[in-house]
Parts: sequence; structure tokens; C-alpha cells
Amino acid sequence: MTHNNKSLALRLDRLLHSGQQHLLCGGLKGIEKESLRISAAGQISQADHPYALGSALTHPYITTDYSEALIELITPPFADIKDALTYLDDIHQFVYANLDNEMLLATSMPCGINGDESIRIAEYGTSNVGRMKNVYRQGLWHRYGRTMQAIAGIHFNYSVPVGLWQALHQQEGSTLDLQAFTAQGYFGLIRNFQRIGWLILYLFGASPAICKNFFKSRPQLMAQFEEFDQGTLYHPYATSLRMSDIGYKSQNQANLKIDYNSIDGYVSSLSAAINTPYPDYENIGTVVNGEYRQLNSNILQIENEFYSTMRPKQIAESCEKPTVALRRRGVRYVEMRSLDLDLFNPIGIDEDKARFIEALLLTCLCTDSPPVDEKNREVFNNNQLAVANKGRQPGLLLNNNGNSIGLQDWVHEILESMQPLCAILDQNNPEQPYSKALQAQQAVASNPDLTASARMLAQMGELKMPFARFGINKSAEHKNYFAGRTLKPSKNQQFIGMAQESHAKQQAIESQAQLPFDEFLNRYFTQTCA
Repeated sequence: MTHNNKSLALRLDRLLHSGQQHLLCGGLKGIEKESLRISAAGQISQADHPYALGSALTHPYITTDYSEALIELITPPFADIKDALTYLDDIHQFVYANLDNEMLLATSMPCGINGDESIRIAEYGTSNVGRMKNVYRQGLWHRYGRTMQAIAGIHFNYSVPVGLWQALHQQEGSTLDLQAFTAQGYFGLIRNFQRIGWLILYLFGASPAICKNFFKSRPQLMAQFEEFDQGTLYHPYATSLRMSDIGYKSQNQANLKIDYNSIDGYVSSLSAAINTPYPDYENIGTVVNGEYRQLNSNILQIENEFYSTMRPKQIAESCEKPTVALRRRGVRYVEMRSLDLDLFNPIGIDEDKARFIEALLLTCLCTDSPPVDEKNREVFNNNQLAVANKGRQPGLLLNNNGNSIGLQDWVHEILESMQPLCAILDQNNPEQPYSKALQAQQAVASNPDLTASARMLAQMGELKMPFARFGINKSAEHKNYFAGRTLKPSKNQQFIGMAQESHAKQQAIESQAQLPFDEFLNRYFTQTCA
């Protein structure tokens, strides 16, 4: 990374020389947090999404993901990460007040499931939009099974300050217009994150163990794991099995060659996958006995089916395809998807971790990012899988630009490269929150026993407790934490109002005349950016 450090210094030097380093501060941050609703006994909920929380179809901040029980809590974007975390805490308080006897599972890997049929697919009402969301999930079931999609995580959304793009555009004398230059910069950030994103798994991975029940629908996969106890499988040095190859990944997706070298290449390659038939999925059938099994039989039904550690995002208008939104209006923010739930924290993420991630993403932005080819992509994937499965293994070697390097050496090199960004982000704040967040991870880098994955396995061992019981106990602790607090009346009323408004919005959508579903899908998939 020596040449990268030089290029990092060059870009920062330009900002410092022009007195514009403050433009690195204040990028917008938002958080999306998934959690399974479970009973007090730890079983996945079979109940409807609680009515008091609003409509999962239309609520802006409280919805569901794959399963009816997989709740998703979303914050608006904020310039100060403290505000985003406060909002996430408020949502949790409101949700817990309306969960009756249920609680949110604290772990990323699911407990309390009993095969695919125990996982109820999310429902979104009778409108064409709602039906499309449900049919898409039906397709995921037929393609991958339901169990993997009960996995939960946190997505960290980050938008680079607009003023920074304008300054970099001018300083670098780009001949591109600002929208194209911004997209180019975001894709550079993404490529660099693909190079070093395994760092998130090492530092913050918190899924080193799995319930045996997770494999009830795929028992052949159990042989690759060791037995922790009668109910738990694990890898001794694993960090994030959620991000290993037991999740969404499949052979057909492994063969996809999605282009991250430009926005045009990305949109074209992703669109090709959505429009290319796949024989195995053709065998499933699209409409069988009058019922949709999937949206189509192509490699990907829609863009969201492609699993990646980071996505370029643009806010889509109603029924607008994500690729069309990107083509029309460029990249607005990136969505980092590789963060496990922190089961030691009631909301799944803390301020230090969020500040560290912001600094890491800006380091990726400010560092030279050469184009990548298929060989590079294979290296990035192999590094990620190695860290996911055995990241704490002493002496583990990774591939850095064709050279073997010890994981710990590379970690320290990356963290050192982040120091200038952290100093700027602190903006002379005497508390130095970004530098302190970096220092906290430097301590973890020097001692793998301090990682969340190691702490989790150590506590399970000391307590002689299987993963499921450990996760359920942590979930109960979090429920008690929120039970002992009271949401401000004004904030509670605000959430009640949003829930009511979302139900009214869904009813309005469903009261409108609906196109035949076949025609609705045809219009959706044939839209272009013209």
C-alpha cells in the first residue's frame, strides 16, 4: 500500500494547501439494522409484522426484509453520526414498546428456526408493488432456500459531502461533468473497499458460530465445520460466518463479472445479469398453476438479488429500477453491507465503530484506486473468505497485489494510513473522537482476543453455553435495557403518527385501479432511462 499512501497524501495535500480540508467533514451517515423477531423462548415469530409499527410497505423507517419476522430499522441520513445513533435508539424504544411478548434477536446468525418452512416470507399487501416484493422473496426461496435469508446485519450508508466533490473536481481539472466525476469517485471508493473491506470482518465480525438447526435444510454443509457443543458448529478462528460462502452466494453469482470500473460498466453488467436466462431457474418455472414462483427465470430477478459488500446507490422514484436511477442521476451514496450486529450493544452498533467506518470510507475515497479485472476480483473474494472463516488464525497470510502479507501487518498498515483523515475529521475537537475510535481498533488489531468474535466464543466457552442460548440471553438483556427506559412523549407521538400515515398510504395505493400483474411487471422490466 506504499504507493496508495503516497496518493492519499497527494490528495490530502491538495486539500490542505487550499485550506479546504474541512470539506471532508460532515458527510451524511445513515444506518439500516435488521433483526429477527423471536419469542421469549427463542423461536422465530410466526406473527404478522406488528400493526402498531406501521405498514412494512410504506413506512420510511420501520419495515421488513426477507421474512415477515425480519424487521428492518432505518435512520434518516445525518451529518453527525451521534444523531443517527440517537434516532436508531429511539426507533428501538418504540419497537420494543409494541412487540408484546417478543424481542429482537441480538445476533446476526439466526436462532430458533426449524427448517425453511419455519421462516415466513414477508407480505406487503395486495397492490402490484406489494405483490412484486413478495414474489421476489418467493423467488429467493426457490433459488437459495429461506434459511440463509433469515441472517441479519447492519448496512452503513455514507454520502460524501457535495462541497468536497466540487473541490476535487476543480483541483484535479477533470473534463467530466460533476455528476460523472462524482460517480467516478464513488466507484474508486468501492474498488478500494473491495480491496481492504475484509478489515471490517476482522475487527467487527461477530458471527463465528452457528446453530446446527441452521443447516436443517442443507445438512451437507455441516461437514465443513467443527462442533463447539451438541447444538453449535463453528470455525475456531472465524470472524464472520455471515460473510462466508454459506450465505446468499451461489455458483451462478460467483460467475458474474460485475464491472466496478465505471458507472456505465456497472449498470450494463448488472442489467445483463437481470436479462440473461439461467437454466436451473427456468426449471423452477415462473408461473406454476397460476401462482408466481419468481419474478423471472434470469440469473438475477432484480438488482437487489446481487449480493455485494458495497453498493452504489441513488434514491429511486416510485417503481423506478435502481439501475435506471443510477443512469439518470448518478451515485448519491454508498451502502456498506458487511457489518455484523454487535450483540454486545443494544442497538447493534456504537459510536466508535461508526466513526471508524466513516474514516475508512474516506480513506478509500482519497486513495488511488486502479481499475480491477477478474483476477483482482478473485483475490478480493479469497481474502474476504479467508478472514471470514479464519481471520484470527495466527500467521494468516493474505494476498496484497500479488504479494503475500500477514493479516496483522496489513491491518496496522491500513490503520496507520487512516490517521491523517481521522485528525482532519476531529476538526480540533479536544475529545478527538475519530482518533480515539482509530486507537481503539489499533488495540484490537494488536490483540485478536479483543475482537467481538473472540469475545463471543470465549464467553460461550466460559459459560458452557451453546450459541442459541447465548444469543437468546443477550437478546433478553437488550429487551430489559429498553424496558427500563421511556421514549419522550413527543418522539413517541411522532412514531405513532408515522405508523398511522403509512397505513393510510398503503390503503390509498391498494384502492387505486391496478394493472394486471403481468403487465405491471412487463412495464417495470422494460423501463429505460430515455
